[in-house]
Amino acid sequence: MDERAVGPATSVTAASAQYTNRLSGETSPYLRSHAHNPVDWYAWGEEALERARSSGKPILLSIGYAACHWCHVMAHESFEDPAIAARMNTLYVNIKVDREERPDLDRIYQLAQHMLTGRSGGWPLTLFLMHDDQRPFFGGTYFPRESRFGLPGFANLLEQVAAYYAEHREALRPSTERLVRALGDLNPAPSEQPLTLAPLAAFRAQMERSFDAQFGGFGAAPKFPHAPALARLQRSWFASARADVPDLQALYMAGLTLTRMAEGGLFDQLGGGFFRYSVDERWEIPHFEKMLYDNAQLLTVYAEAACATGEALFADCARRTVGFLRRELTSKAGGFYSSLDADSEGHEGRFYVWGADEVRAALSEAQWRAFAPRFGLSDAANFEDRWHLCVRRGIETIAADLGEPAESAAAAIDSARQRLFALRSARERPALDDKVLTSWNALTIRALASAARSLDERSWADTARNALHYLQRQHWRDGRLLAVSAPEGRARLPAYLDDYAFLIDAILELSSLRFVPEELAWAVELAEVLLSHFEDRTQGGFFFTADDHEVLISRSKSFSDEALPAGNAIAAQALCQLGYLLAEPRYLSAAERTLRASWDALERYPEGHASMLQALEDFLEPPTFVILRGPAGEIDAWQRELQAVFDPRRRVLAIPGDAAGLPAALEEKPAGERPLAYICRGLTCSAPLASLTQLAEELAGAARHNDGTRADNGD
Repeated sequence: MDERAVGPATSVTAASAQYTNRLSGETSPYLRSHAHNPVDWYAWGEEALERARSSGKPILLSIGYAACHWCHVMAHESFEDPAIAARMNTLYVNIKVDREERPDLDRIYQLAQHMLTGRSGGWPLTLFLMHDDQRPFFGGTYFPRESRFGLPGFANLLEQVAAYYAEHREALRPSTERLVRALGDLNPAPSEQPLTLAPLAAFRAQMERSFDAQFGGFGAAPKFPHAPALARLQRSWFASARADVPDLQALYMAGLTLTRMAEGGLFDQLGGGFFRYSVDERWEIPHFEKMLYDNAQLLTVYAEAACATGEALFADCARRTVGFLRRELTSKAGGFYSSLDADSEGHEGRFYVWGADEVRAALSEAQWRAFAPRFGLSDAANFEDRWHLCVRRGIETIAADLGEPAESAAAAIDSARQRLFALRSARERPALDDKVLTSWNALTIRALASAARSLDERSWADTARNALHYLQRQHWRDGRLLAVSAPEGRARLPAYLDDYAFLIDAILELSSLRFVPEELAWAVELAEVLLSHFEDRTQGGFFFTADDHEVLISRSKSFSDEALPAGNAIAAQALCQLGYLLAEPRYLSAAERTLRASWDALERYPEGHASMLQALEDFLEPPTFVILRGPAGEIDAWQRELQAVFDPRRRVLAIPGDAAGLPAALEEKPAGERPLAYICRGLTCSAPLASLTQLAEELAGAARHNDGTRADNGD
């Protein structure tokens, strides 16, 4: 039996249990968690919008997600309160949105809230919209039931906003029209300047200025992992690795940050996997939600760092993250669930923290003597009079203090970890958001494939491929993707830019482990949908929604990394790879147009565009493709040999000689009875190489030449 609790951990009071509203049949566990509120909730859709138009009531739009702590707080304080619900039902048409299912709505209305208030956004997002055109006129994020924290009380706010709207509805229209125009102005015009590598150097300099040399990370608390930036720093080091003065500082900044996160409270020291972010500068106390997308991105970075440096801590962290993903977030059907809540038993972090006496009672004396200093259980409590486990002392130091070999201390710590993990598993578990999102699954597929390649753990690719097959089986309908499915497989909602771009990228990464012609053909189909339905052919780049998507108040484009890497950046990266691999100039032209659309932002704020910087590098300095043809077993051995060395600028495809249905650019590289290798950079490929030694020498020579070229460009 699956012991994972399903659905957000919002309480259902005695007063609210008697109610059931329209959200009871939704695919989103977050929406279903509000199904017994006395609020007359609608999901976003024509029924709700028509109700607002016909009634003349303004819309109260509430956007949140399952693992959001303050969403639960506002639900308990206000949405479960019959008196407040009665006001909401009388005065408004109330719409509840899961931002993970509808990132299109969240993206637009977060920007609108920022424009209205001048404050940063967040969740829950609370906006008041015009009844007939869904344009926002007032809003904020969390509002307490009664006035506190310098925020107005939600109960009074409901009355005041409704009264103002009734009296000043028409007077609001000019300002809402200006807001919509401002949203449209955020889509940049393309640059005519030459594309150069200068933003990479600017990024590198800015990261060093904001680097925390004591605790790792960048900037002050709260600290987020910023996985694309860490990956970019590793690539900066790699680009200079053979130079006279390699950029060891870039490697140090990435390495220290990865070490502090892995040893700190951001990482689950018992069960593996990463929490969302750290509330302090030391990476000690996290916000305790566990998101699929964070773990996917960090898995890639840690596995690549382990391959680059040989650091055992990074490899162990990657392996334990895979263990968490497989154990906690993998469905029986193959797809990956979305998140684990921060709360259990009504308290944030309750599932993860310990009392020192509780730990001591559970362990043997030998285990306690090693485990307690390792995780600071003799130090002061660090989370509400309890301990959230963080590494405090090195194993060598503990072993010296105990007068025993380091291996013995490590074994005692590991056995204690297993014992406490078993005890923790019997606690009331954080709720599971069990919806399956295309984009987040694609990120995870890519991460597992990349980690499998970096650490030579080929079984992880099987987990990735199971998820890919789930998406193709459940989310691919009539030549288009759907964005989300429930556990029973009911898929719905038209897919977004991220869904297509991330999935193409994931398929290309999987192809570097085991080449499947049908999967590459699907990637091409996905790319054609991108070009046909998402590309802005006039200004460049890709809209977040398709041209036949529901019409909203704005159609946005975004080039910066946020919690997810920018969809435009991953689209440009994937189209670069497909364009060079298949010799398809249309894909390369679309990637270039995307880079030109993002160029002003890259120049002004490179540190916020790490993923787009990788696309820029891939376009200006094409990565190397090594195409291996021949008997499957022999070319697989060559592939593993080449992939044993960290090289983020090289992709190795092992295509069996009997593979059918290949694109022309691959078919024209014939196979022989023995392995043959073709080295391709840009649209130029070498003659076939019949020796692995010769292949290695050619690649090494090309790398030395490229290092000299990069130095001339000032990176």
